[in-house]
Amino acid sequence: MANKHTPQFSVESVVSTSSQYSTSDGIRHPTEGPQQVYFPGGFSKPNESVDSLDSHELDIIIATGNLAPPGLDGFKYPNRPRAIDPNLYPIPPSPSPFNLPNTPFQPNSPYMWGHQHNGSTDSRMSVISLDSRWRRRQRQAMKRGIVRKVKLTKGHFIAEYPVPTAVKNAIEPVYAANTTTEFSHMRYTAATCDPDDFTEANGYSLRTKMYNRETEILIAVTSYNEDKTMYARTLHGVMMNIRDICKTKQSKFWRKDAEEGLPNWQKITVALVVDGLDEMDKSVLDILATVGLYQDGIMKKQVDGKDTVAHIFEYTTQLSVDHKPQLVLPQENDPLNLVPVQIILIIKAKNQKKINSHRWLFNAVGRMLNPEICVLIDAGTRPGHKSIYYLWEAFHNDRHLGGCCGEIHAMLKGGKKLLNPLVAAQNFEYKMSNILDKPLESSFGYVSVLPGAFSAYRYRAIQGRPLEQYFHGDHSLAARKAEDRILCFELVAKKHEKWTLTYVKPSKAETDVPENAAELIGQRRRWLNGSFAASVYSLVNFYKIYQSDHGVIRLFFFHIQALFNAVQLFFTWFSLANLWLTFSIIIDLLPSQGIVIGGHVIVIHWINQGLKWLYLSCLALQFVLALGNRPKGERAAYSATLWIYAILSVYLLVCSFWLTGLSLKGIPGALAESKGFVDTFLQPPLGPLMAAIIATFGSSNVFSKK
Repeated sequence: MANKHTPQFSVESVVSTSSQYSTSDGIRHPTEGPQQVYFPGGFSKPNESVDSLDSHELDIIIATGNLAPPGLDGFKYPNRPRAIDPNLYPIPPSPSPFNLPNTPFQPNSPYMWGHQHNGSTDSRMSVISLDSRWRRRQRQAMKRGIVRKVKLTKGHFIAEYPVPTAVKNAIEPVYAANTTTEFSHMRYTAATCDPDDFTEANGYSLRTKMYNRETEILIAVTSYNEDKTMYARTLHGVMMNIRDICKTKQSKFWRKDAEEGLPNWQKITVALVVDGLDEMDKSVLDILATVGLYQDGIMKKQVDGKDTVAHIFEYTTQLSVDHKPQLVLPQENDPLNLVPVQIILIIKAKNQKKINSHRWLFNAVGRMLNPEICVLIDAGTRPGHKSIYYLWEAFHNDRHLGGCCGEIHAMLKGGKKLLNPLVAAQNFEYKMSNILDKPLESSFGYVSVLPGAFSAYRYRAIQGRPLEQYFHGDHSLAARKAEDRILCFELVAKKHEKWTLTYVKPSKAETDVPENAAELIGQRRRWLNGSFAASVYSLVNFYKIYQSDHGVIRLFFFHIQALFNAVQLFFTWFSLANLWLTFSIIIDLLPSQGIVIGGHVIVIHWINQGLKWLYLSCLALQFVLALGNRPKGERAAYSATLWIYAILSVYLLVCSFWLTGLSLKGIPGALAESKGFVDTFLQPPLGPLMAAIIATFGSSNVFSKK
């Protein structure tokens, strides 16, 4: 049952219990007057906080000035203060970065940490410093407060808290004239269950379901420890995409609602899933507090003796914070205003990995809202203009489409990041994947991997075995570390169905890529560790495709693709050896082509031998480092190895171009002696070299378009 009162100052913690109520208390000396806490728009009433809740007999201790809140019969002061548990995390509200609905950041706002503070420029705060400051802010008010009795809803703590006045007033009047509390109150649920048990039958609920709204699109943003800049970039991009969807003129589906005056924004819900309260960057909570989605001091560590598994916040907001960071407010009669966005924030109490976050998405939120489309985005990935609309459009136009993905490209900041060789290499890799791999697989109807950073699924298509297999490896097989590949195969091979997967090129998103060796190695180890096993899984279980309802022609193309994947898997297994052979053979060609140093062939021979020994030494070092488990602990070794391989690669390219140039010199004579122009260019060594250069660099430059 929602809280109907807002005491002048209250902090909750456990005293004792009652079978129908859960309670909390705090201490304030009776001689002290009521205190006020700063809120956006001025000084206002703070909200309550609880560290744990029980359900037995308790006393009600109220300290709110001279007036007890409605529904409570009286008050008394405690005789002595209680000890403060240093492990408690939530307490009173933090300052918001704006004072009035039309003002930017407030001076000394926590949103300015790491930017301009007291007229000086501070360096970016470490995660430890942010966490300490957040916990200190939570703990300060535990010394004083009240105890109140809160009625549980079927044994669960579910309450509503008024949002700051400035947040409430920022909503446009056309939307604010609503009989619900979604704009005036933030709803908090302390979930003490597994995501599979988060159901209406067990007493849990979500606002969207309570309002009987149909959910067409569920957008999920999963995060771990991303900072506020990355998080704001993603969230603001999502909110702009929702605005574009609701105001589009391209689709009759959305245009019809707009013409009839129906609130089509109610068909879209955003779920933010944070993987661990302790691990998350606490500055993200400041961003979320700005838009009204979070308040300090209300999270409950326990309910009725049960540990809280996830803290769930719900609020419908029209505010956003971009990556600068700057507050984005709706302006009067501005067609570019953001539309209200229904947001569900799920903060998991413990870090349980991304696959568990998807369990909260699909098995908890998804099962309750039953959306048509689920869009998956990683925090730090910014969806481009109308990119989510293009994904939805693909599903809307093809009733057999089970999943799709857009084009992901590296965030380059105007090309400045290309000066970093690691970023440039990853940018090239992304482009080749978008140019060659994804379109080819899409033409067959089966994309082997839909990237978790930006993809979408039809919710009813993944129900049943696909999700069962997807979550089967929550703590088991290495193949599940590439769970997106498992899900793609199970979706296409689903029994008695004929779902397909496709690549939607107009849908674009940009993402941050690792900029140093340790982060890159850590990321690729996660990707490659399960990628090979997942590829083997799809080939071994290919027979399941016969249980689907795909037509004969589609099955024929699936067989061709399976053969292609088998050959690719074979070459992947020997790719390490192939790279070594390419390097050693090309540099060994130099003496045979008359290329010498100092007038002696022996010099270039021993230089090449030394480079090959260096190559093998670095390779052996990588095998030794791979036995460890912490790439960030061996930054120097990984960086040195990458630089050595970079130099060897440059040497290899120089040798390749040199040999190609020598071959081109002999073209006139070859044309005079051979049968024709085609035969000349197909014969080695010129043919293979020219083919490799044109296929790689030519296709990248010609077909790569933003």
